[in-house]
Amino acid sequence: MPIRVKLDELLYARRMTLTELAERVGVTIVNLSILKTGKARAVRFSTLEAICAALSCQPGEILEFVHDGTGDEEP
Repeated sequence: MPIRVKLDELLYARRMTLTELAERVGVTIVNLSILKTGKARAVRFSTLEAICAALSCQPGEILEFVHDGTGDEEP
């Protein structure tokens, strides 16, 4: 998948557990785990906003586009 989720790195840098983040954001640990492992197919802007607020970061610090070389991406 060309979008990589860097939530694990941010949690490590902030010395925060997934459980702590879930409590601060109001999202279940299961849903955050799905996002963290890159298995999520979508993320609500409200959830992304809450995660960014809790981690004091920008969306680009959580999500990264990785060109996979298939040529399927639009310019």
